Amino acid sequence: MMFDLENTTASKIAAEFVRARTRAGSPAMGMVMTLIIVVPDEDAEAAMKAAQRASREHPARVLGVILGDGRGKAQVDATVGTGGGWGGETGLIRLRGEVVRYAESVVLPLLLPDSPVAIWWPTEAPDAPAEDPLGALAQRRITDAAMAKRGKSSVMLRQCQAYAPGNTDLSWTRLTPWRALLAAALDQHPAKVVRASVSAERISPSADLLVAWLNDCLRVPVERHTSDGPGITQVVMDTKPGPITIARGDGRLATFSSPERPDRPVALKRREVPALLAEELRRLDEDDVYAAVAKRLVHLEKQG
Repeated sequence: MMFDLENTTASKIAAEFVRARTRAGSPAMGMVMTLIIVVPDEDAEAAMKAAQRASREHPARVLGVILGDGRGKAQVDATVGTGGGWGGETGLIRLRGEVVRYAESVVLPLLLPDSPVAIWWPTEAPDAPAEDPLGALAQRRITDAAMAKRGKSSVMLRQCQAYAPGNTDLSWTRLTPWRALLAAALDQHPAKVVRASVSAERISPSADLLVAWLNDCLRVPVERHTSDGPGITQVVMDTKPGPITIARGDGRLATFSSPERPDRPVALKRREVPALLAEELRRLDEDDVYAAVAKRLVHLEKQG
């Protein structure tokens, strides 16, 4: 059940969370973290639905924060409740006026005590998430360069340049199945890779990261080719016995080709945002591999 609070305060929102738990007959709910979602009003519904699906795996207090017009009188409105398919508590908080510049003062009192905090920007994210006032509240900061509405071609690079421990991007999470397949391919064919290539849509942050990952792991030249998509369509690793190729033209099923072995189909479906978010919330420590890849991407960009 959800309740609307108009022209409210952080203390009143916190009190409503307590009342909601009492009404649900469970004064102490087993929530494992606080998830903050900073999202524009027009994207809030889709983002909250994605978080709802992820919360089934990670029961959390989910705080959607909509930063409205920063002009005029400060006002805080909220919709707060439990149940309705959520794995924990949820609050959608709309800020207007001067309080927009001090959003952290509203959110801080609502964080669950003695539990980790993650923050997610589903679309537009600050260039340096760790330096953002809301981002500074979290141990895990999740962005999504692929969903940026402006400057798509450079968003991923800026995120890598501003990398700080705890940062990650869902463009990296999208690569998990690709990286697993490529690592398994090299286990099956331990021949030395002499060069590699990645084919993908012209603007694909995941493809840029995959190029950097292959370059960092294999220490060989990795070319980036443009295809019609969707997403990444092919990765080729050249070895002396012949090329190892994973090609996916439809975004669902890939073909794995390797020297002296018959081609075989491999499931490689493009995953939806709730699954990506749930994966990132499974670990709240630093992702050392992503840190190395972010550094490598910046280095490759400087080399031109």
